[in-house]
Amino acid sequence: MKIISMIPARYSASRFPGKLMQDLEGKTVIRRTYEATVATNLFDEVYVVTDSDTIYNEIVSHNGKAIMSKKVHESGSDRIAEAVLDVDCDIVVNVQGDEPFTERESLKKVLDVFKTDDNKEIDLASLMVEIKDWDEIKNPNTVKVIVDQRNFALYFSRSPIPYPRDKNVGTRYFKHKGIYAFRKQALIDFSNLPMQFIEASEKIECIRYLEYGKKIKMVETNIEGVEIDTPEDLERAKRLWK
Repeated sequence: MKIISMIPARYSASRFPGKLMQDLEGKTVIRRTYEATVATNLFDEVYVVTDSDTIYNEIVSHNGKAIMSKKVHESGSDRIAEAVLDVDCDIVVNVQGDEPFTERESLKKVLDVFKTDDNKEIDLASLMVEIKDWDEIKNPNTVKVIVDQRNFALYFSRSPIPYPRDKNVGTRYFKHKGIYAFRKQALIDFSNLPMQFIEASEKIECIRYLEYGKKIKMVETNIEGVEIDTPEDLERAKRLWK
């Protein structure tokens, strides 16, 4: 089974433009993420896929591999789907460019689900981490996920799910970490399916898979790291890196 990683990297992020080129203790955020992904030793190849000359040059000038997008894309998955068309692989792992604390343990958990999926029931797999801080549960920048008894995703939302009408039933809340492992064909299918109103409303791309009946296996991890969405996140990342 040939496994590759692709890191979608857009320069003009709405909440924090240019965040991937910000300095994180001597290296840019995107370079930290690329090097951390390579260092897991889980992938046959690792690429950054970008629409930015600045990001492209940052990676290749430090002996990394990068691919320039040919089209404008709405989501990271669309960007990767274009890049992967002519690449020989079975599983494609999308590591977000703003995840400099990407580590081996969690990624291996995600990849392991495909090794026991003899019936190829799983179209993609992703990570979730339990959250208990109510401010984070309510924060729309934190994408939450709920799952069935087999840990297949039921829904993703920026709202608290499930709604805590009864707070005494032991509800657990999970944050979705933006790392996906796709079967190559599922990723290509995604790019050919039109966005529907639920995905458009929430601005969460994996909802598209659920709307079209794809199966997403969620894997619990307790390693959270820091996703850099805001300048405050970058400062937290700098403290954690030290």
